[in-house]
Amino acid sequence: MAASIQGILRVWYRLSPSVLHPLRQYPSCVQRLPVRTCPGLPLFLPPSHFFCQAASLQEKEAAQALPRYNDRPWDYLESEEYIERYGTNPVWAGYRRNHKGGIPPQKTRKTCIRGDKICGNACPICRDPNVIIHHQNVKLLQQFISPHTGMVYDPTQTGVCRKQQKKLTEAIRTANDQGLIPFQIPHVEFSGENYSNSHDAVGSTPPPQSLISGNTWYTWYGEITPDEKEVAKVKKTYRAYLK
Repeated sequence: MAASIQGILRVWYRLSPSVLHPLRQYPSCVQRLPVRTCPGLPLFLPPSHFFCQAASLQEKEAAQALPRYNDRPWDYLESEEYIERYGTNPVWAGYRRNHKGGIPPQKTRKTCIRGDKICGNACPICRDPNVIIHHQNVKLLQQFISPHTGMVYDPTQTGVCRKQQKKLTEAIRTANDQGLIPFQIPHVEFSGENYSNSHDAVGSTPPPQSLISGNTWYTWYGEITPDEKEVAKVKKTYRAYLK
């Protein structure tokens, strides 16, 4: 009798998880039904059918949606979204890259986005799809130029990856060529001297160095006579620079 009771208890213990588990999940399923189910589907469905196909398609389209400022990226810096997120600070202010240890790497990442994979805490340009590098986006480019020296900030200071830093440098160079961003050129005063015969190959031979006694430093220096053929070759080569 005792053996039969123990056998019944063992069978019930084996079947109890399969019987009680759906009953335990029933209240949570009922709570999720109004939020995640579609109106045309029946109430009782397995958890894999809680999301309708239309909702999944909408999520995919939203994930692949392009930024709204593709055609006019400079409008984003004047929008309320930008002011709410960054305020008056540049996009790279307060950025800190994720890295191991207390000492940051000496170089920034090569790129933050590789295919469909995005690294953790992407750089200030890669993390915001509305920040687009363009040579006409002057307000964005000026955030990466020092107002005192006119030099482009080093990527280790701004945290921008090397791929975006290359695009920034090219865009700033194009903006400078088109006159969108002013830059200073060092002023060199022209002395008016003629340097056409100042080259060592065509200039006059300097006088030999002399000692205190008056003798030349090298006794054979004044005895050297240049070859006329070699002199003719040099004059022919530098004819355009001679008077």
